[in-house]
Amino acid sequence: MKGKPPDNWLLLIHQIPPKPNAFRVKIWRRLQQIGAVSIKQSVYAMPVSEDSREDLGWILKEIVDGGGDASILEARFLEGLTDQQIVALFQNARKTDYEKIISDAALLKSDLTSIQNDDTLLQKKAPVVSRLKTRLKEIASVDFFNTPERGSVDILLKDLSNMITGTRRTSASSDTDSAKLKGKTWVTRQNIFVDRMACGWLIKKFVDPGAKFLFVPGNAHSPEPDEIRFDMNGGEFTHEGDKCSFEVMVGKFCNQDRAATLLAEVVHDIDLKESKFGHSETEGLKALLTGITACETDDYERIEQGISMFDHMYAFFHRNL
Repeated sequence: MKGKPPDNWLLLIHQIPPKPNAFRVKIWRRLQQIGAVSIKQSVYAMPVSEDSREDLGWILKEIVDGGGDASILEARFLEGLTDQQIVALFQNARKTDYEKIISDAALLKSDLTSIQNDDTLLQKKAPVVSRLKTRLKEIASVDFFNTPERGSVDILLKDLSNMITGTRRTSASSDTDSAKLKGKTWVTRQNIFVDRMACGWLIKKFVDPGAKFLFVPGNAHSPEPDEIRFDMNGGEFTHEGDKCSFEVMVGKFCNQDRAATLLAEVVHDIDLKESKFGHSETEGLKALLTGITACETDDYERIEQGISMFDHMYAFFHRNL
C-alpha cells in the first residue's frame, strides 16, 4: 500500500442523526484516528486493506448502534477525483500532523539547548521526548503514502534524544572533540560549490549551529587563533587521499550516520567528477546546486541556500533507509 496509489478505494458513506452533536464528533474523531479522509460530505475514503476494512467496519457498527445509517463499498474513481488527488488528501492530512510534532519538537529543542549543561534538568525532559515519539508512531501507522515530512520528524526526534543522552552521531574513537570547535570561525575559499556547501551544512548541523563563516581569496590562509580552515591548502579539514573534504568531515563527526554517508557519496561524485558510487540522486543535486551558484554570487547566500538543500537531501536519505 505504501507510496503507490491503489486501483480501488474503500468508502464509508454515512448518515448520522443531527443530535446529539457529541455522537457526530465522536464518529469524526474515530475516522481521524484510523486515517480516513473526507472526499465529500459524509463520504470517507481509505486504501483497500484488511485493516482498513476492519476499522471501517467497527465505525459502521458504532454509527448504526447510535441510530445512524452507513455503508462500506469498494470503488474505483473514473471521473472527477483522480487517485493522485486522493493520495494528496491523505498526504496533506499527515503533513499537518507531522508539522505539529515538528513545531512542538522545535520548541523543546530550544529548551534543551538552554539547559544542555544540566543533566538533571535534561533527564526531566525525557518523558516529553517519549510522548513525541508516541505521537509519531501513531501518525506513522496511518501514513499510508509516505508523506515526505516524516523524514524531518525522525531526524528531529533523534536529535532530541541525543541531546538528552549526551550522545552524538560520532564514533567513540573519533579524535575530534566538537565541543572545542564551537564558537569558531570557519574559513574557506571564495566562490563555494558542492564540497564547501556540504561542509558548511555539516558544520552547522553536527558541530556548531551558531558557526560563522569567512570566505577568502586564494587557496591559502594564515588562520587566527579562533579560525578553522576547510577545503583549502593546509586546512584542518580538507581532502585526504581520494576523499573530498565533506567525506573527511563525515568520517570525523558522523561516521555512523548512514544518511550522512550516502550524502557524502553523492558529494564525492559531483566534486571529483566521478561515478564511483553512481547514486541516481547525484545529477539532480548537482543541477540544483549549480542553479544556486548561477543565481547567487554572494557566498554567504550560497551557503545558506545550500544548507537548506542539504537538509532536504539528508531527510530524503534518512527517510528511505
